Amino acid sequence: MGAKEGYNEFRSSEGHEILVGRTARDNDRLTFNVARQNDFWLHVAATPGSHVVIRNPGGLDRPPRATLEEAAALAAYFSKSRSGGRVAVHWTERRHVGKERGAPAGQVTLHRYKSVTVVPAIPPGVFSLEDPSEIA
Repeated sequence: MGAKEGYNEFRSSEGHEILVGRTARDNDRLTFNVARQNDFWLHVAATPGSHVVIRNPGGLDRPPRATLEEAAALAAYFSKSRSGGRVAVHWTERRHVGKERGAPAGQVTLHRYKSVTVVPAIPPGVFSLEDPSEIA
């Protein structure tokens, strides 16, 4: 599913589904076609990288702490900040993510967001729902 859809699929240590875009065009599809309005959306601050979505079928007001930190670490890992130390990652509900007319693929605007600081990694409690050889 992930390869066909243009995103990698992970499961957090708390059991939440986390989707990670592969390319700028895939990021747009993930954000605007796959993510639901109340899903949580993450992206590393001020650096190119993957859009990350935490599925929110229960309509939570905020993601559980461990899942948020794990998804943020994935956002940092799948970005140009991968080799950096601690990295700021913005997160919000998908409903607060927009796209300006004519903006390049993958470029979005956030209407409101919060930030979390993490170390880029694939956290030990997170597992891929993909063939590990497919994950770049």
